[in-house]
Amino acid sequence: MNNDVWFRQFIWTDYWLAILFAVIIPLILLIWAFVQKAEAIQRLLIIYWRVSSLLAITIYLMIAQNPISFLSGLMAQILIPISLWFWVDLNDEIEYQPSGALKLVFTSWRWAVTIYSILGTLAFIPFLGCAFSKNVSQIPYCRVWFEAPLLYKQWVHSPSTKHGFLGILGFMALVVYVLYLIYFVFVKLSKQGRSATQQ
Repeated sequence: MNNDVWFRQFIWTDYWLAILFAVIIPLILLIWAFVQKAEAIQRLLIIYWRVSSLLAITIYLMIAQNPISFLSGLMAQILIPISLWFWVDLNDEIEYQPSGALKLVFTSWRWAVTIYSILGTLAFIPFLGCAFSKNVSQIPYCRVWFEAPLLYKQWVHSPSTKHGFLGILGFMALVVYVLYLIYFVFVKLSKQGRSATQQ
């Protein structure tokens, strides 16, 4: 790795925090909610996982060093807190359910991931120029964002798996994600409003 980017350690810290706040804790909470049959928390966490799948898509785009990954990463940071607070009915159910450890931990996590996402969005804005660069892999302050995804690729995928192939998978997933988001905003949302349970 090059050592010419002074903020490299901050970016790696951001990736480790993302693993904690965006993967490990919500996974534990989802299992806990199913065990305790806390339906409102279950529903909200399932919505969260659907929305946050854009983070996984971003990782695969970054493995291929695709500039669009900077846009998808920013959108994930924006959409995640929205998905956690948008639903009026789920917010009410969670607020009025009996106090307990699950509710306390879930509420703490929801606030923590919201603050983390807002700060992450603000910190990511200076790198948006990378999304419009033709030689993004040659720019040190852009390339540093690809280091953690490439390490993930080494851990999870076979060494023979091509970066470009994983990038194509990521791009296809992004197309599906965007199409569903458009359908949700212009069709589904107009029918159900801010109710997650209304059919």
